[in-house]
Amino acid sequence: MQLEQFNYDNKIVRNFGIATIIWGIVGMSIGLLVATQLVWPAMNFGIQFSTFGRIRPVHTNAIIFAFVGNAIFMGVYYSLQRVLRARMFSDMLSKIHFWGWQLVIVASAITLPLGLTTSHEYAEMEWPIDLGITIIWVVFGINMFGTIIKRRERHMYVAVWFYIATFVTVAVLHIVNSVQLPVSAWKSYYVYSGVQDALVQWWYGHNAVAFFLTTPFLGMMYYFLPKMANRPVYSYKLSILHFWSLIFIYIWAGPHHLLYTALPGWVQSLGVAFSIMLIAPSWGGMINGLLTLRGAWDKVRTEPVLKFMVVALTCYGMATFEGPMLSLKQVNAIAHFTDWIVAHVHVGALGWNGFMTFAILYWLIPRIYRTELYSKKMASAHFWIGTLGILFYAIPMYWAAVVQGLMWKEFTPEGVLKYPNFLATTLEIIPMHMMRAVGGALYLSGAILMTYNLVKTMRQGKLLANEPAQAPALLPVTTNEQSTHRRLERKPIMFMVLALIAILIGGIVEMIPTFTISSNIPTIASVKPYTALELQGRDLYIREGCVNCHTQSIRPFRSETARYGEYSKAGEYVYDHPFLWGSKRTGPDLHRIGGKYPNKWHFDHLLDPTITSPGSIMPTYPWLIDQELDNSLLTAKLEAMKTLGVPYTDQEIAGAQASLDKQAQEIAADLKKNQVHVLPNREIIAMIAYLQRLGTDIKAEPKAKEIVDELN
Repeated sequence: MQLEQFNYDNKIVRNFGIATIIWGIVGMSIGLLVATQLVWPAMNFGIQFSTFGRIRPVHTNAIIFAFVGNAIFMGVYYSLQRVLRARMFSDMLSKIHFWGWQLVIVASAITLPLGLTTSHEYAEMEWPIDLGITIIWVVFGINMFGTIIKRRERHMYVAVWFYIATFVTVAVLHIVNSVQLPVSAWKSYYVYSGVQDALVQWWYGHNAVAFFLTTPFLGMMYYFLPKMANRPVYSYKLSILHFWSLIFIYIWAGPHHLLYTALPGWVQSLGVAFSIMLIAPSWGGMINGLLTLRGAWDKVRTEPVLKFMVVALTCYGMATFEGPMLSLKQVNAIAHFTDWIVAHVHVGALGWNGFMTFAILYWLIPRIYRTELYSKKMASAHFWIGTLGILFYAIPMYWAAVVQGLMWKEFTPEGVLKYPNFLATTLEIIPMHMMRAVGGALYLSGAILMTYNLVKTMRQGKLLANEPAQAPALLPVTTNEQSTHRRLERKPIMFMVLALIAILIGGIVEMIPTFTISSNIPTIASVKPYTALELQGRDLYIREGCVNCHTQSIRPFRSETARYGEYSKAGEYVYDHPFLWGSKRTGPDLHRIGGKYPNKWHFDHLLDPTITSPGSIMPTYPWLIDQELDNSLLTAKLEAMKTLGVPYTDQEIAGAQASLDKQAQEIAADLKKNQVHVLPNREIIAMIAYLQRLGTDIKAEPKAKEIVDELN
């Protein structure tokens, strides 16, 4: 049989590897800064571009899309060529993919601190960057499927299945979640509102974790772990069951992020049911990975890369058990909005994604540089420092969550909240946040040690940019196929279509009724659109990232209604583009804050939170007082809202500026009565107007006695 000669492209693998290391250090450093800001507010530095609300999304996106994203492409480009026995389809597409992805990351890192954000978690980038992500993702897909089509190995190995599912699902998630109506080059509104927007966002948010942080890493686990251990995958049949059950079930589970909210109950129940079912396929993958190491445990003791992989798989198993447990309503009622969610996310991110990335870097870099790892002792030290970092991070966060959950819900024997002031809980958990920062510092230190080790490794070797390889040409299909799935593994387009159908079913079942059945989102007559000034204030609230710390969703618990007021209704959010329910309470819920305090209280609170709340860890916002409110897009914003179904009249849009000025002058005049002199055209006036509006519509509903009196 004649063998064809070709070369593997290691240069693109090297490029993504270096980007992974650089962005990892950057993202972790920003994460450490964010952690310190929750202990020492002075670490916000008193400038608007470095507050927690502005840079927390920079941290999450740098880790997810820059560090983990580049790691995915590094692993995929290395393994895909070898399991398909083919060079990547196009070197030019590989270069466009690499530099385009880095451009997207840089654009995000610039725009997010500037306050150019949509507020959707893990999808904060504005529409031009979303468009760039779409283009680069398509480039990646063409390059991947082009390689699959020109392969010299007819059978598609299990890793390729996960790469295909990752591509098609992320494409669907990104497109559906990014449907926005642009107002300007850097401002847009989501076409969905309120409850529907919340459902779409957490369908995306949960499955971004599933299909960006999980499935590609499972594919890499199936390739790299057997290579590292020099053992075959434990069970081929288990890998089939693992793959199809995982991608079908995962897509349904998003609503478990919205339990006890205004989301229709039947959707919440579906999310819970499928979340529990997720344990089986998730643990199937973990077990398949760990049992691949059977007979190689002596090697685990001596090889740092295998130590990293074992802990990575263990953290994957912990996180995928913990997630379904958190979806149980009884558990969710206590843990949601607390630091438990932070711990849960970081066990997965630091343990599963981080440690597997480190293992692949340690294994892959010496091979493409044709040398040995500079220092196994350093790699082993990195393993122990990183493991301690995870423990110092996660354990205090679990501890803090228990404190939060108990303090928020505790009543005195007289039946009143024992800790009515939210700040009491915040001050109680500051020591845990200090320990969490220590854990982050340890983890970052390990990554810096790895960087030194890998740089020294690269310098002592030389990159084999084009690695010679040979393989026979693709053989024709034979008739004696062993199974239906074996035949499917030879048909990449059919495989992609079936994977697409599997992931679409859950989304369609959950979304179409929520969007089309009006009874799912009942209207409330007293709920009116925001005034022009309030809409401007809402956009400032989004710009400053307030949703990163404050929720706007009061759950129907005695403890929450006693602290915040009437629980939230679906009809209250019909004009909210986007929804701002939040996912973590670093500060109190704000859905009923309107009218609770006078305008001066809000002014003082934004100027310096410690004036009204001694010990507060909230940043100061002095620039809101100095900066003039930009009304240049006011008409365009209202017209966009009208296009999206908000019932603004043409007269209201035409008179928007006059209406805004009138309301602003009223607030400024009220502040002046309290010896606060601020111009009515300042941003803080709009922010106060929005905060004073929150939750007041529902209060305007007539009570039963008032209705009876009116009828009489």
